[in-house]
Amino acid sequence: MAAPSARLAAAASNVVGKVLRGGVADLRPMPRVLIDQGPHRSVYRMTHGGSEVSGPPVLLVPPLAAPALCFDLRRGCSLIEHLVQDGRRTYLVDYGNVAFADRRLGIEHWIDEVLPRAIRKVSEDAGGQGVHLVSWSLGGIFAMLVTADQPALPVESITAIGSPVDFTAIPIVAPFRPLVDLTGGHLLTPIYRAFGGAPSYLVTRVFRATGISKEITKPLAILKNLDDRDYLAQIEAVDHFMDNMYAYPGRTFGQLYHRLFRTNDLAEGTVDLNGRVLSLSDVKAPMLVVAGENDTIAPRASVERVVQLLDNAPEVRFRTAPGGHLGVLTGRRARGTTWEYLDEFLNDRIASAAG
Repeated sequence: MAAPSARLAAAASNVVGKVLRGGVADLRPMPRVLIDQGPHRSVYRMTHGGSEVSGPPVLLVPPLAAPALCFDLRRGCSLIEHLVQDGRRTYLVDYGNVAFADRRLGIEHWIDEVLPRAIRKVSEDAGGQGVHLVSWSLGGIFAMLVTADQPALPVESITAIGSPVDFTAIPIVAPFRPLVDLTGGHLLTPIYRAFGGAPSYLVTRVFRATGISKEITKPLAILKNLDDRDYLAQIEAVDHFMDNMYAYPGRTFGQLYHRLFRTNDLAEGTVDLNGRVLSLSDVKAPMLVVAGENDTIAPRASVERVVQLLDNAPEVRFRTAPGGHLGVLTGRRARGTTWEYLDEFLNDRIASAAG
């Protein structure tokens, strides 16, 4: 433990940083170049500053509503930075903002257009190599569904972090189920139709509400850790992330609400998109599945259910790591857990491909 004088000096330096410089977190995005663009699809290649890159490409797949900066939270705690420093060919697909005019877009838009085009472009940019998808939250569900639906896509593996499959295993939604059943599932329908989806400010408030105890105790925690620059930087970075939430398109939100939340279709391995049934048993790529030990949005049981549904995946690894929904992806402890699981998985895939 540092001496009291050293802690006091560190605290004073951090206060100066927060008051005079606007904060202590380095929120500069990692350098990147745009290689492809279309409706709700901006594909970036991360630049490596002249350092050597090798191996197959890794494409980071975010969920809807949450900004793609989830993979690039801050310097020192950025998954993109970690992958780049490891010399991996790293790419990111960013869906951008969602407007009221996008209210008619459904899940099909991302399954049929956005992700397939991004995957093919990344493969082409990397000299025709297969692509390793690394996804978070709903991005993991999209990654699995697109791979199941289009087996010809050049997908070498999928990593799904904090991706809920069994929605009955999510305690925070349990109190609402009786009311949803009582209204025949139409409790939220008039609301999301009137707004054209779930507005960004509502998404932000719901996300914050899932960690309400931390929100309440945050001022005290900041004072207690005023000498810990890394701790303060993480809080600033998470607040920055929260302030940049996007909206859900109306039709997509309706599909998620009725097909996943209300009827819990995916827990049985399939989802019906207007008569078009997609099955997780059609995923034939190796999978790494990671659940957060303190995740209230995607608890372990909700995430782990997918292991029993990937009947034809040649390998399915399941791991747990400390942290909540965002923390399991890019919390301070993810650097020594989730990221190490990912490194091991990718390295094993590369070694296996090499024979």
